[in-house]
Amino acid sequence: MTGQTATKPPIPRWLRLVMISDRAGSSWYVGLGFFFAPALAVVSPWPTVSTVLWVLIALAGLCLGLLGIAMATGLALVLRAGDEIPEAYWWSIIGDQRPTTARGTRSPALGG
Repeated sequence: MTGQTATKPPIPRWLRLVMISDRAGSSWYVGLGFFFAPALAVVSPWPTVSTVLWVLIALAGLCLGLLGIAMATGLALVLRAGDEIPEAYWWSIIGDQRPTTARGTRSPALGG
């Protein structure tokens, strides 16, 4: 391989979408749990309605599981390539909400 440089494959573009979707989906799943728990108690006299609610809960859980598998696959591809995901990438996933110091400025130790 004279004259050619080996380039590492970049972080897969779809990984960012999967990680953001997993984060949002997980928060919705937990949040809606506070709605579904009393809803299941209210509709317990009607088995058909209870079954429909359980199917919705199961499908949402299955989707989150598939997102988790996709996320693990993407991270494994990055690690297998010997690459490292920069800290800025992780902060961009959570909306760049870096912790602040007591004075309200971003901590230099955290890249601020």
